[in-house]
Amino acid sequence: MACTVLIPARLASTRLPNKPLADIAGQPMVVRVAQRVQSGVPEGTRVVVACDHISIAQACALHGVEAILTREDHPSGSDRLAEACELLALPDSDIVVNVQGDEPLIDPTLVQSVAQLLSTHPQASMGTAAHAIDNVSDLANPNVVKVVLDAHNVALYFSRAPIAWWRDGFANGMTALPSPAPLRHIGIYAYRVGFLRQFPTLTVAPIETTEALEQLRALWHGHRIAVHVSQHVPGPGVDTEQDLERVRAIFSQSPPSL
Repeated sequence: MACTVLIPARLASTRLPNKPLADIAGQPMVVRVAQRVQSGVPEGTRVVVACDHISIAQACALHGVEAILTREDHPSGSDRLAEACELLALPDSDIVVNVQGDEPLIDPTLVQSVAQLLSTHPQASMGTAAHAIDNVSDLANPNVVKVVLDAHNVALYFSRAPIAWWRDGFANGMTALPSPAPLRHIGIYAYRVGFLRQFPTLTVAPIETTEALEQLRALWHGHRIAVHVSQHVPGPGVDTEQDLERVRAIFSQSPPSL
């Protein structure tokens, strides 16, 4: 199956204005993300930035990164990806991998592993990733999304709550992790293009509204999400000015190989 990596990039950001264009060691962040992905995906894999502003497209062109201009008013990233599929005329049978534009330290092998999920799980409409949680504070943190899997590494549920709940071990509060360790969801997705075109038309699910997790819409409508369990914790993303400074320091001290 042909695969295209799409990197959505939106100029407006409440916490970090002009985030895709933030400088990291002399290049815009979204360019760093695209270069990082290109360094590890199979030859012939198309990597495209789906942006909402001409300034992002121009920055990408300056650094040899393919970009397409999408509408500014999309309510979600999946809507932007669906438009990108139309603009690129991708067939329904193709695979799209969504890599966030604020992940300059993304592991390229993770992108490839997630892309392969839909070949090994023909019943799944989506693929994503997770890794084992190694501390109680992450398990208790509602900003850390958790996932539980079935025997075939297909998602049963995603939640901001601590799942699976250790009935006996948590009776007096969370002071240790159960075994096996709970899984933290990593926000990278693979889609079958036909499903991605359909997804924005699906009714918003009650559990999606409650948890504020868009992937629950797919589960609520009966679609399956295959999950790659990574042995490695992903590099930090960029949501705030503090995150940006941390990533800049990593690049200045030991730039990731491209």
